Amino acid sequence: MKRTDFYREQAEALLAFIDASPSPWHAVETVKQQLHAHGFSPLDEKIEWDLMAKGRYYVVRGGSSIVAFIVGHEPLVERGFNIIGAHTDSPGLRVKPNASSIDAGLLRVGVEVYGSPILATYADRDLSLAGCVSYRDEDGTINNKTVLFEKPLLRLPNLAIHMNNKVNDEGLKLDKQTALPLILATVEDVLPESLQFKELIAAQSGLCGSAILSWELCSYDTQQGTLWGLNDEFLASSQLDNLASCHAAVAAFLNDEVMASSATKVCAFFDHEEIGSESTKGASGSFLPDVLMRIGESMLAGKESYFRALSQSFMMSVDMAHAYQPSFSWAYEPKHRVSVNKGPVIKVNANQRYATDNIAEAMCVDWCHQAGVPVQKYSHRTNLGCGSTIGPIVSAKLGIRSVDLGNPMWAMHSLRESAGVNDHGDMIKMMRQFFQH
Repeated sequence: MKRTDFYREQAEALLAFIDASPSPWHAVETVKQQLHAHGFSPLDEKIEWDLMAKGRYYVVRGGSSIVAFIVGHEPLVERGFNIIGAHTDSPGLRVKPNASSIDAGLLRVGVEVYGSPILATYADRDLSLAGCVSYRDEDGTINNKTVLFEKPLLRLPNLAIHMNNKVNDEGLKLDKQTALPLILATVEDVLPESLQFKELIAAQSGLCGSAILSWELCSYDTQQGTLWGLNDEFLASSQLDNLASCHAAVAAFLNDEVMASSATKVCAFFDHEEIGSESTKGASGSFLPDVLMRIGESMLAGKESYFRALSQSFMMSVDMAHAYQPSFSWAYEPKHRVSVNKGPVIKVNANQRYATDNIAEAMCVDWCHQAGVPVQKYSHRTNLGCGSTIGPIVSAKLGIRSVDLGNPMWAMHSLRESAGVNDHGDMIKMMRQFFQH
């Protein structure tokens, strides 16, 4: 299958986006850089907003969630909000506050499991750390700073098959408490354990160790993303779930025709989706409702008009979908085997694990047809538990009709996931159609 320039360029841009975004805080920084390049202005939740028609704005909460919007020039009460929602976090290993321990002359870093990663995929990988550090400035204020260790810093060495001779039959099983501390260094004459890790962060961040108060750090895979397959038809990286959806939304949002269109357009990217979204900056928090309300107060006559605008609104909850992998045919619903490089996937669940209803489904199919891209539909195997997304959460909170969709991928929640080059470009095309409707 031959790749056109558009599909190849967007796939390579996606891989670069993920490489630059090894933590949710870095993902927001990467999005901010793109927004700044297109004339967006930052807003502060603590300060009164003075919004202008056709204005381009964004606001960040907690450093790892961001909402960007363009004020349309058609009446909001008639057009409502066109919203795309996704999430910045991925499952993985997070560093514990008192991280350092010493065992058999090895300095190890204690980690906690975040969300539901496939733990076995973390073994024998070149891991490092990225995230956010909180520190006290010279004037006494507390600030945040992103920190990134670019070199391979950590490792989780596998147990040799000679000591685990059933691993190929029973799979690799890792005790979350005892097996996951990551090896950092050999130790002979070192600083006390309680200081060792803080001094490492201080050296990398350029901050004084005594000024560092706390941190949130993720382990990440230092191997860069790549295209693969006979004709470069696939791509592989970490965090495709769900940075691929964030990148597609931004690529659609910052298109010249989209930015000039008449609707009020919103991109909302949340942290903490992988652990349930219940936080101040998660999709179940007040972040998006607060932003939409403040837009409404600036552009509408009152609450009545705001609720009328919500009734005219639509949200795409975009998260990745499970592509059929023939080696594991037993895991899929036979009539709903979606394929890589066959188009975006509308996700349907009768128990509302996805927000899609029949009208939202029909509207999304129509936008795909208008954009000239294929579309697939996914339903989870009935005797397996179905995951969920931000879709039902936000839709219920705001009363906005929503569709859940995403691109098909393999090995979701692995440290190394795969997806299709064509699907990413098709998702961008469909999102552009939605933003302009």
